[in-house]
Amino acid sequence: MDTSTTKTIHEGRNVKRFREMLGIKQEALAAALGEDWNQKKISLLEAKDKLESNILAEVAKALKVPVEAIRNFDEEAAINIIGNTVTTVNDNATGQLFQIQPTFNPIDKWVEAMEENKQLYERLLQTEREKVALLEQLLRK
Repeated sequence: MDTSTTKTIHEGRNVKRFREMLGIKQEALAAALGEDWNQKKISLLEAKDKLESNILAEVAKALKVPVEAIRNFDEEAAINIIGNTVTTVNDNATGQLFQIQPTFNPIDKWVEAMEENKQLYERLLQTEREKVALLEQLLRK
């Protein structure tokens, strides 16, 4: 991989990825952003390569993720990191080629992943609580 070239991060696509990972529909994100927003505007936002800083900050706040997460997430790099830890060796029992040679301590990575999953679960749970509260509020009206 040529390190002299810089990869452009598609911020709109990253908004979509985070929104989908959190189980939030475009309409719900639009509602969280305020009355100036609607599903179509979210769709257009997700198609943009770069987002204005103030809009990116609002969206990140609504999704409850750091701005840097949206700005820096690179799915291809994540896949390459995973792919670079696997090499092949013949498995005599099945005739298939498998071997994992991690360049890191897998237990440390597992603990990190579990902590990240816990944080994500807590954010998802909080989002669901907020949705329920909003629905209850709407029902009272």
